[in-house]
Amino acid sequence: MSATPLRVGLVGYGLAGSVFHAPLIATTEGLTLDTVVTSNPERQKQARTEHPDVRVAATPDELLARADDLDLVVIASPNKTHVPLATAALKAGLPVVVDKPIAGTAAEARELAALAEERGLLLSVFQNRRWDNDFLTLRRLLAKGELGDVWRFESRFERWRPHPKGGWRESGDPAEIGGLLYDLGSHVVDQALVLFGPVTQVYAEAVVRRAGAETDDDTFIALTHANGVRSHLYASATTAQLGPRFRVLGSKAGYVKYGLDPQEAALREGQRPDTTAGWGTEPESLWGRVGSGESPLTGGGRAEPTLPGDYPAYYAAVTKALLGGGPNPVTALEAASALDVLEAAARSARDAVVVKL
Repeated sequence: MSATPLRVGLVGYGLAGSVFHAPLIATTEGLTLDTVVTSNPERQKQARTEHPDVRVAATPDELLARADDLDLVVIASPNKTHVPLATAALKAGLPVVVDKPIAGTAAEARELAALAEERGLLLSVFQNRRWDNDFLTLRRLLAKGELGDVWRFESRFERWRPHPKGGWRESGDPAEIGGLLYDLGSHVVDQALVLFGPVTQVYAEAVVRRAGAETDDDTFIALTHANGVRSHLYASATTAQLGPRFRVLGSKAGYVKYGLDPQEAALREGQRPDTTAGWGTEPESLWGRVGSGESPLTGGGRAEPTLPGDYPAYYAAVTKALLGGGPNPVTALEAASALDVLEAAARSARDAVVVKL
C-alpha cells in the first residue's frame, strides 16, 4: 500500500454520498476524503461536521479545476448527471467511480468504458449489493454445490412506503432516470447476472400504484439466463407484507433468506466499519435456511450461517486497482450488460412483450 493516501473528490452529499460513499472512503486504508462537492449549505455544514478535514467545493467545475491535486473522483450525484460528470472527470485525467446506474442506456455506459480505456483510466461502478451478507452467503452455497443445479432464483427488494416522498428518484421526467426499475432494479439485475450469467430473454411489469406517484413503484422482472436458470426479480415500494429477500430453488435443495443486510442501517445510524465490532454480521435468528420438502417457516431444513456483509471490500479493491495490484471490482462493461437488461425490461413493461436479447 502506498505511504501517501490517494486523494478522493466526492461529487454529491445526499443519501448516496453522505451515507455510503463518504464513510467507506474515509475508513479505507490508502484513501483519504479530500473534497466534497455540494452547493447545498446544509450539506456543506454536514460534510464539515462529519469529516472535519475535508475541503468543500460548490460545483464539479471547481473540483475538476484542481484535478492535479486528486487521484480519484466519485460521482454520487443524481442519475442524470452521471454521464456528463464521468465524462468530464475522465477527460480531466482522473479515474472515476460512479454510483449505479452508471448511465441511462447501455450505449452511454459503453461510450464511457471506451473513453476510460482510451485514457488508460479506471472506471468503476458502485454495485455495493455484491457485498451484501446474503449475496455472499448464496455465492458460497453455489460454489459448494449445496443446492444442485439452480432452477429458479427469486430476489426481492420490497418496501412499504404507501406515500411518495417526492424528489428526483420518483420523478416522471425520463431525463431523471428515476423509478424503481433503474434504482433497486439495478441491484437485483446485477446480482442475477453475477450469479447466473448472460440473459436471453426478458419479461417485465412496471406499475404505478400510489396516488401522486409519477413513475414505477411496483416492478417485476423475469429473466431467462443462457444456462437455463430463471430469475424472478421484484422491486417495490408498495409491499404491505415483505417476502423473502432470496428464495433459490435447485435440484438438491433450496435456500430461503429473509431480511436485509444490516450495513445500510448501520451506516445511516452513523456507525463505521473501522470502529464497529462485528461489522456486517447479523444474529443467528436471521440466518437463512437450506433444505427441501418443507417450508423454512415451519422448521424445514437447517440454518445456514450468514457471512458478514463487506461493503468496505469495494473501496479496498478500487484502491488496489489504482495502485496496480488488482482488478476493477465492477467494470463499466458489466454495468452496460445490466443496462441491456433494464432497457429490455422497460420495453417489455411498456409494450407487454417478451424481449429477446
